[in-house]
Amino acid sequence: MRQLLLLGALCLFLAAPATAQQDRWWGPAVADSAMVVSAKAEATRVGLDILRRGGNAVDAAIAVHFALAVTLPSAGNIGGGGFMVVRQTDGAVHTYDYRERAPLAATEDMYLDAEGNPVEGLSWYGWKAIGTPGSVAGMALVHERHGTIPWRELVEPAVRLAEEGFVVDPHTWSSLEGDAEDIRRFPGAAAILFPDGHPPAIGSVLRQPALARTLRLIAEGGADVFYRGEIADSIANAMAANGGLVTKEDLAAYEAKERPPVTFDYRGYTIHSMGPPSSGGLTMMWLLEQLETFDMSRYSFHSAASVHRIVEAMRRAYGERNILLGDPDHTDIPAEAWEEGYGTALAATIDTLRATPSAEIRPELFAAVIPDESTETTHFSIVAPDGSAVASTTTINGGFGSYMTVAGFFLNNEMDDATIKPGVANAYGLVQGRANAIEPGKRPLSAMTPTIVEKDGRVKYVVGTPGGSTIITSVAQVLIDAIDYGMTLAEANDAKRIHHQHLPDRIYVEPFGLSQDTVDRLTAQGHQVQFRGGYSGRVETIEVDFEHGFLFGRSDLRGGGLADGF
Repeated sequence: MRQLLLLGALCLFLAAPATAQQDRWWGPAVADSAMVVSAKAEATRVGLDILRRGGNAVDAAIAVHFALAVTLPSAGNIGGGGFMVVRQTDGAVHTYDYRERAPLAATEDMYLDAEGNPVEGLSWYGWKAIGTPGSVAGMALVHERHGTIPWRELVEPAVRLAEEGFVVDPHTWSSLEGDAEDIRRFPGAAAILFPDGHPPAIGSVLRQPALARTLRLIAEGGADVFYRGEIADSIANAMAANGGLVTKEDLAAYEAKERPPVTFDYRGYTIHSMGPPSSGGLTMMWLLEQLETFDMSRYSFHSAASVHRIVEAMRRAYGERNILLGDPDHTDIPAEAWEEGYGTALAATIDTLRATPSAEIRPELFAAVIPDESTETTHFSIVAPDGSAVASTTTINGGFGSYMTVAGFFLNNEMDDATIKPGVANAYGLVQGRANAIEPGKRPLSAMTPTIVEKDGRVKYVVGTPGGSTIITSVAQVLIDAIDYGMTLAEANDAKRIHHQHLPDRIYVEPFGLSQDTVDRLTAQGHQVQFRGGYSGRVETIEVDFEHGFLFGRSDLRGGGLADGF
């Protein structure tokens, strides 16, 4: 069947030599020189235009990032942060951290009442939920290190999108309609998103003049205007007037950083991902190292035997994540946690016939109250004609972040990703320990997992996703499906996904993801299985076909993005 799909994809490419945009209901985009996959069609096209002008993958990534700040207001941002994995043409891999930081005035108990209990909503809505934004500093740093096209030319497409507007598609409308009640609660958010007092109709044009002005300041003044100039003044003044904690000192002190990548091998593939304060790379390494002790190809895809082993590996990896990991500038992460083989030791505790209760893995994390998850992050993947590649994931945490706005853009609510109180779950249901406790200037732990995979020293896959706490398991499953089960990356992208994060102690399953027979077998082994109302992740992937020299791009059908190339 895959041979037929590949043949059809090749025919599609040959029939459209200039570009091979993804057919959302049939197959992946196919190209021979470059590929961009992002959550919005406008952003993908901006990135392709930069590549056609001779830019490299980082040039395109900067342009895509700012375009998403306009066209994906729920997650794309200049008021948030994220992580980027860069692979240069010579094979060198760099990873960049532009995660938000806790304000210098932050305290460990800032979201607790007099009795020491979390105040509902305080770390999620409003000015006190905001960490110092890092996105603009991050784009400036990667431009300084790797950019070839002038900064202003990379930001200008986003300026035009904000000035001239973009067409509201069904996914944008659904996002705005779904959050309409919260948006209306906050006048700044409503003024940007509901200029006529209600969600803009599908097919209408949404213009953002205030954001356009801010982006033009950034295009002309770079990161300095955001952290020390006019925009910094606007942020600091709004914070002071509304009880927020971010000051001009916080903004001036912020810096994006290059971090050491997490690099490990899995069944002959070399995987490069993010290290702390992203938990994605290490947690995925521990998960896949456990699975490498099993011959997963012996067990049918989504059979009870396969799911049981994957879930037990997830359970153990997340238990370690939640107790060990935090901002490496503030937390002593055990040296052995970085070493290949840490996950192999975890695998020795897996009972292949019985589910291990999570309370037996890391009992110090056990808690009973688990909130619902939010999934508003965004990822994009790029391969350039010169062979450079980028995987970038960025977020303002919740949909529309804190709902607080300054100068036409939304500010994050990233402080909820910190440990508000050890043993109490955050908005993603993650029960975390003191390693991620709030400290002044500390970066909250993240699950973002931008990833580049090599085979025989060449880029094979570029992958990442939004999805809150499900990010790590979504990326890992795409790789498991491709490497262990022989799926194309497009097939792996579209396959149903499962999720386990140690606590709550249950397997989450996408709709129609497992057969009833498999559920019954898992239940008999001691698992609790819960079908989700929604989906895990919206993965944006690129696969390089070494044999034919083609690039295959897939924007997850769970979202409204676009894969396109030339």
